[in-house]
Amino acid sequence: DLGVIEYLEEEKAKGRIKFLGFSFHDEYDVFEEIINYKDWDFCQIQLNYMDTLEQAGMKGYNLTVEKNVPVVILEPIKGGLLASLPEAIDSKLKALRPDESTASWALRWVASLPNVKVVLSGMSSEDQLSDNLKTFTDFEPCSESENAAIENVAAELKARVYNGCTGCRYCMPCPAGVNIPENFSKWNRYGVYQNAGDALWQWNNQMPEAERACNCVQCGACETHCPQKISIREDLMRVTKTFGDLAK
Repeated sequence: DLGVIEYLEEEKAKGRIKFLGFSFHDEYDVFEEIINYKDWDFCQIQLNYMDTLEQAGMKGYNLTVEKNVPVVILEPIKGGLLASLPEAIDSKLKALRPDESTASWALRWVASLPNVKVVLSGMSSEDQLSDNLKTFTDFEPCSESENAAIENVAAELKARVYNGCTGCRYCMPCPAGVNIPENFSKWNRYGVYQNAGDALWQWNNQMPEAERACNCVQCGACETHCPQKISIREDLMRVTKTFGDLAK
């Protein structure tokens, strides 16, 4: 409505912009609407082997192939979570490539997709920079057996969730002000990755005290609406214990 696309197309015609694309952070239906709006030079999406159904996901990636729109990848290592997996799972990748980092598996998986042209990796140390350069120097795409191993790892990780909350929000609003889906989201994230540092940062920085599980008054109103039949009151007590133990 503001004429932004038209303005950018004019700038491209003048040679001030070489490639005109968009960065995406929404649901698939919105992605489809935007990518069909015009002939884009590229698009930027979040994708990693754990988030194939999130945002644009693999369905969106497949649409970029169909429309011949090159892809730039965000969050290939899921904010660092795929660089530090639980030992029992990480050991399965190490057995296949003992000299390669855990992060390299996530980078190679996404970079092996033919329509991916750029992979953006957030790095916070020189060691991470060196490891990423090693991964992409003489780049080796994932083999069929390696892709199968990654699929198995993803399935094992997803099976580690503490409960089956889908974030449908049928349980909301809570009379006591507890943000039930958000509590379970952070709890399940810890269950999957067992990354205490990440879990505590999420809890302390993104979970307002008034919305935390400890405020549950055990009224049970939420459980009458939950399509997953989750024992919400019991699990909220478990959430409180989990994060309380982590904070000790």
